[in-house]
Amino acid sequence: MSEPVVHITGLHLRYHHKTVFQDLSWTINRGDNWLLRGSSGSGKTSLAKAIAGLIKFDGAVATHFDPQSTLAPVAHYVANWYQFKDLEGQSNFYYQQRYNKQAEETTATVRAELENYGKTHQLDFPDAERLVAALGFSELIDSTLIQLSSGEHKKLQLVEALWYRPQLLIMDQPYNGLDKLSRQHLNALLEEITAAGTQLILISNEKELPSSVNRFAEIKDGQVYETTAGHTADFGEETNMPVPEFLREGPVSLAESIVKMNNVNISYGDKQVLKNINWEINPGEKWLLQGHNGSGKSTLLSLITGDHPQAYANDFYLFGHKRGSGESIWDIKKRMGLISPELQWYFDPSATVKQSIISGFFDSQGLFREPNYTQRTQADELIAYFGLKEYQDTLMNQLPLGKQRLAFLARTIIKNPELLILDEPCQGLDQRQAQYFNKLVDELCSNGTTLIYVGHFESQLPACIEKRILLENGEVKSVETILESIL
Repeated sequence: MSEPVVHITGLHLRYHHKTVFQDLSWTINRGDNWLLRGSSGSGKTSLAKAIAGLIKFDGAVATHFDPQSTLAPVAHYVANWYQFKDLEGQSNFYYQQRYNKQAEETTATVRAELENYGKTHQLDFPDAERLVAALGFSELIDSTLIQLSSGEHKKLQLVEALWYRPQLLIMDQPYNGLDKLSRQHLNALLEEITAAGTQLILISNEKELPSSVNRFAEIKDGQVYETTAGHTADFGEETNMPVPEFLREGPVSLAESIVKMNNVNISYGDKQVLKNINWEINPGEKWLLQGHNGSGKSTLLSLITGDHPQAYANDFYLFGHKRGSGESIWDIKKRMGLISPELQWYFDPSATVKQSIISGFFDSQGLFREPNYTQRTQADELIAYFGLKEYQDTLMNQLPLGKQRLAFLARTIIKNPELLILDEPCQGLDQRQAQYFNKLVDELCSNGTTLIYVGHFESQLPACIEKRILLENGEVKSVETILESIL
């Protein structure tokens, strides 16, 4: 009988003074491809990093790779988001930087990043080009990393991991940010590499998985329990606290329209990203914005949030005012709240949960001024409402992903904005966490708040959505009500 690929015994692991695993034992045999589930903070990522040798722990994690295999004899961990650096090795980017022309000159292109990765791991570049094409990424191979959206960064991350061909591939939320077609393509590629001998550990809440996944487990109370394919974990009781008083009155909007775009066009050199966009959002409407990766959603949102400089060159109105008519970016931002993967990437890592929530009053990437009594009080109310009291002095980047999302939602709504923009807010959340999150969104939007919601997963949408706009290759493919699209 062959040795197991991974054999864990007596694993003890603490994360920021909290015991995550106590005397854990787990075995991964040859031919096992695991799906690993668990509630936010249960230790999924920590266990993955321990197996890959990326964090310290007590106990033993023994790996036994096949010396006869042509695959790399490693346990390769793929994080839940892609961390890149500029040409000087720095990673201290800011949120609006991707729309800054100078930033393009300081970050590598996708092609250069892949060439460097291939050189480091002695890989053949044509193999990478095949994977790039399989994930529908070829048109962006000469784009700079700073220009990519969250879904496009995920594709680059996946290309590198699949190209490497390790004997054990551990992927943390590999479907984050991917549209439905891209998820299908990824599953086909995972089938291909498992057939060639790579074993998988997927940390995911996705239901449509490669058929090669044949073992299922849940982490609960510091232990790994094998489950069945359709098992749904118990993630605890939902809170039913009333919405804070200051959020119960709808925001007052005197404008006839919140957003109005007339034949809006955005180009980068010879590449046109948005083509003749016409879109009007009236006060109180709840919109779903959808489209494949690369369809132009992120660029469209950047116009609305005031972050894209080409807004001034278009016939474009926000809150009834034409862009460029004298209002500052801060005049715009004080009337809206935003969640996006990019905002979370570039957020101040030294900010605590409470500081991060209060920073929503000032639209800053961290707290750099002293809040007044009312602001501190409203932050306390939201911290209690979202069940974050025990975490209020914890750094945001030390929170489990689910708690981070709730803290960012609190930051987004703290000023009771007229317009709420939620860009992929449920990335990485399990089905029940997503339902809970969207239930809160429904309740918050019942007071007349205008909503733009971006989501690729049809099962992870709030019930309040009324209309949908669909982009394809930078153009509006359709505008419809949700009821019409269902019928």
